[in-house]
Amino acid sequence: MGQDIAADGFAAEDFQRFSARLAEETAAFAQLAAEGGLSRAGPHIGLELEVWLIDHSHFPAPHNQSFLERLNDPEVVAELSQFSVEINAPVETLAGEGLKRMHAHLSEKVRCCATNAHEDVDTVITIGTLPTLRKEDLSLASMTPYNRYLALNREAMRQRDNAPLQVDIDTAIPGAPHFTAAYEDVMLEAATTSLQLHLQLPPDEFARHYNGALQLSAPLLAVSANSPFLFGKALWHETRIAAFEQSLQHPDGSSRVIFGSHYLGDDPAELFAENLREYPVLLPSLDDRPASRFPALRLHNGTIWRWVRPLVGFDDDGTPHLRIEQRVLPAGPSNLDMMANAALFYGALHALADRIGERKAALPIETARANFYAAARNGLGAELLWPGDSAPRAASSVVEDLLPLAAEGLAAQGMAEDLVDHYLSVIAMRLATGRTGAAWQLEHYARHQDLFALTAAYVENQRTGLPVHEWRL
Repeated sequence: MGQDIAADGFAAEDFQRFSARLAEETAAFAQLAAEGGLSRAGPHIGLELEVWLIDHSHFPAPHNQSFLERLNDPEVVAELSQFSVEINAPVETLAGEGLKRMHAHLSEKVRCCATNAHEDVDTVITIGTLPTLRKEDLSLASMTPYNRYLALNREAMRQRDNAPLQVDIDTAIPGAPHFTAAYEDVMLEAATTSLQLHLQLPPDEFARHYNGALQLSAPLLAVSANSPFLFGKALWHETRIAAFEQSLQHPDGSSRVIFGSHYLGDDPAELFAENLREYPVLLPSLDDRPASRFPALRLHNGTIWRWVRPLVGFDDDGTPHLRIEQRVLPAGPSNLDMMANAALFYGALHALADRIGERKAALPIETARANFYAAARNGLGAELLWPGDSAPRAASSVVEDLLPLAAEGLAAQGMAEDLVDHYLSVIAMRLATGRTGAAWQLEHYARHQDLFALTAAYVENQRTGLPVHEWRL
């Protein structure tokens, strides 16, 4: 989704030509889906992990160009800011020990990245938002010098008539002052890093799982929250959600970062038609790839950041396929925590997808969205309205109910029994202690009142590999 493009600026005819090509590809994809031409392979899983580079003072280290040149690894690529990179994992299945292999691969990549970063006297940290991040770190001087990012910033601001981005994030504490700021570019997006889970499915299973992923976003976010600070101010348990949405917000309040306004119907191509209809083109860059590879459709989709996003990819034989990208999870705290979050998602989603028809009626999309933002604000303490309940209850209680469903779903997909217990027990202990990454950060700061000491302790705890419920304060 982050491929570079050929130019960093465009003329009116570029937009016209790209828009025409996008309309053609959108129609062609819809026809291919209707005719049964999409891959029926799956389920297959994958992930992307965004990682911070930080220096010995625990400030962001804008060195990803020298870092990537030394590392020379196609599975580690640049992100928007020069103090971030993205790690990609090979495609796996959940059957047997697939998640364990993905875990081992991720741990080895993070270790290699840390070793490589030391050449610049830096290290790496996986965390939603860096507590020591400063406003001056988010300047265009820190943007990765790729055409894609330069053009994205220019076009996003042009579509705002270059009006400043007015950021206003409330706090989870009633009556506390809001965080407000104005930005002349999109670099606030660089304050957020995430773990993005992928799930490839046959097209007739896509809508049920996509809608289930929307419903699961709130409890999943509540139990994984890891971004409580922005520029030294405690805001939401998962402030990354608000920061990312507002980094690409228009003056009328609309944004290209969205939860969504409706559940997906039976047509798996429906959201791409919505992309064409509702979102102006940002990056009208065409290359020599044939229309059968859907380059315009995929590039345009990559400039609309749904929290649960549909993706078009290709099997090894070139057959197009559909994937769900679950984007709500923050990076960190530990590799084990992230794999436990993945197990919860993949298992619970499988168990709930077959019941999604009745669950859609029991949980209207407006309620699913309200749950999502409540979870972002308050983590495990959020009050969620869940199917079967007559009144809201704590997110921790909802997650507790999801654990046996997740175990059922993982077992049904063939995951080894010992791995089901291994990963879901991490979630169970997180619930028992009430300690998410965000809760640990807030507790550490309440005790020590020092964001640098917090970040140093976070890095040391992360290096142990222990899950966050076992971290020392």
